[in-house]
Amino acid sequence: MKKLLLGIMILGAFAGCGSKEEIKQEVAVKTPMTLEEITTAAKAEGEVNSVGMPDAWANWVGTWKDINTKYGLKHVDTDMSSAEEIAKFKAEKENATADIGDIGYEFGTVAVAQGVTQPYKPTTWEEIPEWAKDKDGHWVIGYTGTIAFIVNKELVKDIPTSWKELGESNAKVTVGAVGIASQATNLVLAAAFALGGDEGNIQPAIDYFGKMAEQGRLLLNDPMIANLEKGEVEVGLVWDFNGLNYRDQIDREKFEVLIPSDGSLTSGYATIINKYAKHPNAAKLTREFILSDEGQINLAEGYAKPIRTGVVLPEDVKAKLLPNEQYKNARPVKDFDAWKKTSENISQLWQEEVIYKVNK
Repeated sequence: MKKLLLGIMILGAFAGCGSKEEIKQEVAVKTPMTLEEITTAAKAEGEVNSVGMPDAWANWVGTWKDINTKYGLKHVDTDMSSAEEIAKFKAEKENATADIGDIGYEFGTVAVAQGVTQPYKPTTWEEIPEWAKDKDGHWVIGYTGTIAFIVNKELVKDIPTSWKELGESNAKVTVGAVGIASQATNLVLAAAFALGGDEGNIQPAIDYFGKMAEQGRLLLNDPMIANLEKGEVEVGLVWDFNGLNYRDQIDREKFEVLIPSDGSLTSGYATIINKYAKHPNAAKLTREFILSDEGQINLAEGYAKPIRTGVVLPEDVKAKLLPNEQYKNARPVKDFDAWKKTSENISQLWQEEVIYKVNK
């Protein structure tokens, strides 16, 4: 009787503060299921719908194929940016058409603040670094990206291996849209780390790129595969998984991809499970699979570096990635609040102290 009364009191409290869908999610959080129960429930749901997890990115196609084979889950993805994913979850609420999304690291706290996620800690939780997960399991990074150089060896004879060498070289450097694109914005912080700055002080990097602009060496177009193919990029600053993918698609012998030896930024992409998901157990099982050995290997096949460092990669997959020693001076954001504040003002700073020198 006491348990029954307590249950009525809990449900009564929920009824006063949220919709039926929100109540259902709250009850699910308070009565966690075993992995076996989640698997059974996911198979009954029969499908999982994602956003921002397209087949061509990080070998998601391999993940979806394996999830279908192992659990019988059908899958549909709609590709969109991190901000669009969060907005979609919030706008649709109980009319949710997506169950799970993949967002940039810096958007994890945004998603939680918007109240659109539900927590789930996979069984590999303890093997995931603290910086790469929300303490309650609202977001979890599955794979990392580190800012790298992709160098056209036909255009650049002396390959720069550090920010210092790049600054002292004659090579033209392609950076993309700083303040708009995540990759371009994060490369500024990567340079700052190597040049004595930090999340709250990117001025060393601004000065560095400003000097390049004065020398006529800074190019603002995107270091995308099409521009690399056309020979328009001497040195591009990109996520490592993009650089490796571009290299192998165009010509493995023509390009060198490397992590600058004097420092870089490691960030990542995290799954978020929609608070209002129609197939919540399928979404949880998907996260579970992504962070399993098999799921981590799938991501590595798409050039993405697994977040779980203990995963043993097959030799042919390992050969696709850069050696671990190249990452010894790369690090993640440590002061997220400072970086959030800095990144909010980076567009104006870049415009005033770098762009105007390009256009002089």
